[in-house]
Amino acid sequence: MGLLRIMMPPKLQLLAVVAFAVAMLFLENQIQKLEESRSKLERAIARHEVREIEQRHTMDGPRQDVALDEEEDMVIIYNRVPKTASTSFTNIAYDLCAKNKYHVLHINTTKNNPVMSLQDQVRFVKNITSWKEMKPGFYHGHVSYLDFAKFGVKKKPIYINVIRDPIERLVSYYYFLRFGDDYRPGLRRRKQGDKKTFDECVAEGGSDCAPEKLWLQIPFFCGHSSECWNVGSRWAMDQAKYNLINEYFLVGVTEELEDFIMLLEAALPRFFRGATELYRTGKKSHLRKTTEKKLPTKQTIAKLQQSDIWKMENEFYEFALEQFQFIRAHAVREKDGDLYILAQNFFYEKIYPKSN
Repeated sequence: MGLLRIMMPPKLQLLAVVAFAVAMLFLENQIQKLEESRSKLERAIARHEVREIEQRHTMDGPRQDVALDEEEDMVIIYNRVPKTASTSFTNIAYDLCAKNKYHVLHINTTKNNPVMSLQDQVRFVKNITSWKEMKPGFYHGHVSYLDFAKFGVKKKPIYINVIRDPIERLVSYYYFLRFGDDYRPGLRRRKQGDKKTFDECVAEGGSDCAPEKLWLQIPFFCGHSSECWNVGSRWAMDQAKYNLINEYFLVGVTEELEDFIMLLEAALPRFFRGATELYRTGKKSHLRKTTEKKLPTKQTIAKLQQSDIWKMENEFYEFALEQFQFIRAHAVREKDGDLYILAQNFFYEKIYPKSN
């Protein structure tokens, strides 16, 4: 064979090599198609087995009822941080509640105090868990995180939240106290009549724009412990991070609110079916805008950023943003500038014992 190859003209040798390469490519392509067909067949068999099991459970009755009861027993708590687009998001929940058949309740605390007394904590936990007439329920209010497990509750509610760049949030709140917003323009605000800009306030060292006022998102996530409200507490920030990861279903950011809503609709359609389209087309998507708000100068921002409190709040914000973007990256794909939710990307197989 080696002698024949040597005696073959160069052109024939080249043709032989090309033919061999084409044959190998053809075989590889056929093998790939066979692998894809095998994978599709396995998925089809697995889906058939799952359907058989579901049909048996449907005939048995009780297990399907239990699953339905669990969905109807669902409670979501949105302990909204002030000036993070919380009104815009909450209005979507109100618009969808009749259509999706759930209840929305506002947690109205005296003077918007985010810390409940111990007795109110007990009352609140009891209400949330035993008020069957209000289930499924969506509760929202300016209340710091409350650990339901401390009260012996077996099934905890689902916590969600949205946070914002800390300086942007403070600037928005500063002007809100003076000029209100376009949601209730006739309502008199606490600082109404004060025309001082945020830049002027920072330059003069005013109390309403002091770095201490940045300390809000961390304690809201930290909770009801005294250390949570100790301004600048490293323990509070660590606890807030822990709660964000372990106790919150999803935390979005104001700057990417539409993506937050899209993920909620994909993961919790019982509440948020239709939310993305409503946000994009509805009149309430950007309902609440602070009036007379002036963006701070670079000098003002730089001065606030010298504060250790800003550094901690910003670290927490960046931490939340990273987590949200990680979740989003594994849930959506981008095509032509738009985001699309991924379809189910797992299936069950090798289900035993086999049905007769």
